[in-house]
Amino acid sequence: MTSSKLAFIAACASVIASAVFAADSPYAGQQSRAIKALSADEISDYLEGRGMGTSKAAELNHYPGPVHVLAESARLGLSDTQRAQTQAIFDAMSVEAKRSGRAIVGKEAELEALYTQGKATNEQVKRVLDELARLQAEFRYSHLSAHLALRSVLTAEQVAQYDSMRGYTDDGGKSSSPASSGSGGHEHRHH
Repeated sequence: MTSSKLAFIAACASVIASAVFAADSPYAGQQSRAIKALSADEISDYLEGRGMGTSKAAELNHYPGPVHVLAESARLGLSDTQRAQTQAIFDAMSVEAKRSGRAIVGKEAELEALYTQGKATNEQVKRVLDELARLQAEFRYSHLSAHLALRSVLTAEQVAQYDSMRGYTDDGGKSSSPASSGSGGHEHRHH
């Protein structure tokens, strides 16, 4: 075999090996982030108090979210009272989620600094992670509790309609919601 063929084969093998190695490195490119553990979108979501999928347990089990209910208030036929109650629930959730979201970003920055500065110790990392876990729970609870509160504002029919509008229905558009099946899982109050 000629030396040019061997060089070509070696170059091809090198390219293939690099591609395989890069495929095994899902973090490649993230080393330039200010906070390595968070993308720019995640930082923005935390600072703005967006749910980031933290309420799926509620949302997908017939506990509507205030953001979507407000956006679809006309289609859901919300009364003025229901609209005002939903807005109040959203506002309270937003304040709390933004507060804990800012704290999460701050703690992630603190964790980043420990490693960037080469000062991470087991005790320091554990302390920051414990606080991050507490803040993550607060952030998620602010969203989940808003879904809980909203169930007392909406009628069973509105919950079923919400589920249908959001695509959470089974069997040709019929909601499998406990609220719509008459299984007595939840009573709705109107103030």
